Amino acid sequence: MNLTGKRILVFGVLIETSMGYKVAEAALNQGADVILVNAPGKPSDIMRRIAKRLPKEPVACLSADITEQEDLRALAAEVGRHWDGLDGVVHAVAFAPQDALGGNFLTTPFESVATAMKVSAFSLKGLVRSMLPLLEKAENGASVVSLTFNAAVAWPVYDWMGPTKAALESVNRYLARELGPRRIRVNAVDSGPITTMAGKSIPGFDQLAKVWPERAPLGWDSSDATPVADTVAFLLSDAARAMTGQVLHVDGGFSAVGA
Repeated sequence: MNLTGKRILVFGVLIETSMGYKVAEAALNQGADVILVNAPGKPSDIMRRIAKRLPKEPVACLSADITEQEDLRALAAEVGRHWDGLDGVVHAVAFAPQDALGGNFLTTPFESVATAMKVSAFSLKGLVRSMLPLLEKAENGASVVSLTFNAAVAWPVYDWMGPTKAALESVNRYLARELGPRRIRVNAVDSGPITTMAGKSIPGFDQLAKVWPERAPLGWDSSDATPVADTVAFLLSDAARAMTGQVLHVDGGFSAVGA
């Protein structure tokens, strides 16, 4: 696996334990050049400070509201000022209001569900659409990778993030269908529970993380995001050139076994 010369945009970098940071780190270690993006304001400020700890300095640290098309158009223009093409995009963005989590499934208002869907699922389409002119210029075809959590079953306390991740995985397949003829691959990585800021915001996350190593055939370390990040890097590489529309499980085998 080699990402030398690849130009990768990673949207969703915050603290060092965030999946976006770990993906950027893995891509840089494989020789890629990286542009980091996060939401405007404090998240973007934190990202700029954290970026200094990466193994190589990012080409740029930018900000954009992933739910606003005007912001995404401006982001694409800014990326275009640095690069004349884009080899990969990583969507490491997810959010649900607190009343959509933690056992509130029956009482969650539609407005909160809509927010979760817009930020966590629909935004993948918006991001890819804005970057499409740059992705089409990738010499060996481009790759888009998003991050999900097993949406095939109903999890306790995960509530509306479950249907949201199911929507994200469906968007992943439809984008793969639409963009394959343009030599753009679209895949997702289904990770076991990782101790990130996003994970900690889910009530009951600790209980979910605790049972994982007990059931996963290979075991599972929720403090180690590198197996997930390395899989994302693989999907960004030419080694995955014939893969699209897939959801790869990186969970120690948990999803393959029963109780």
